[in-house]
Amino acid sequence: MTTFLLIRHGETDAVGKSLMGWAPGWRLNETGRRQVERLSKRLAQHPLRGVYTSPLERARETAETIARPHGLSVQVLYELGEVRLGEWEGEVIADLDSREEWRRYNTFRMGVRAPGGELMIETQTRMVRALIDLAARHRDQLVAVVSHGDPLRCAVAAFMGIPLDLLLRFEIEPASVSVLELGPWGARVLRLNHTGEAVL
Repeated sequence: MTTFLLIRHGETDAVGKSLMGWAPGWRLNETGRRQVERLSKRLAQHPLRGVYTSPLERARETAETIARPHGLSVQVLYELGEVRLGEWEGEVIADLDSREEWRRYNTFRMGVRAPGGELMIETQTRMVRALIDLAARHRDQLVAVVSHGDPLRCAVAAFMGIPLDLLLRFEIEPASVSVLELGPWGARVLRLNHTGEAVL
């Protein structure tokens, strides 16, 4: 059995305001850096054996801070990257709210593709594939995986049997930890969107 700490990156100036997507240059803001430092201290007591991250700056900054007390090198996996949002990348969320296609996307995540982007099931497939591969590499170990809100929702939904159309019914906040056990017998989600002190 592998225990995963599924971690969303810390806050940036765009969180909740605009769609960062894969655009470069979005780094943690002051609040995000504080969030991640606190999280790193909470995780320092746990025996992490691997830290994997999305290639995007905000996730890498988060992962590097978490890995430092453990003397681990961060390993980048493109499968852990943000949802590819195509033409919506960089858009202000409030501006999108008036568009019918955006409203359909948020109601029917299973079947509506971001224009020029990927279907949510494609995001889910790459996330699940990455976690299954990491579980085989890290049997009976504790591993941190740093990614983004929607990809982490996709992973949790897959292992809990939640339809993609219901993704927005649960939250994955910045610098939160969700704990997933994954083994040959199946999967269990032990914590969801945890921002408190005791992680395990």
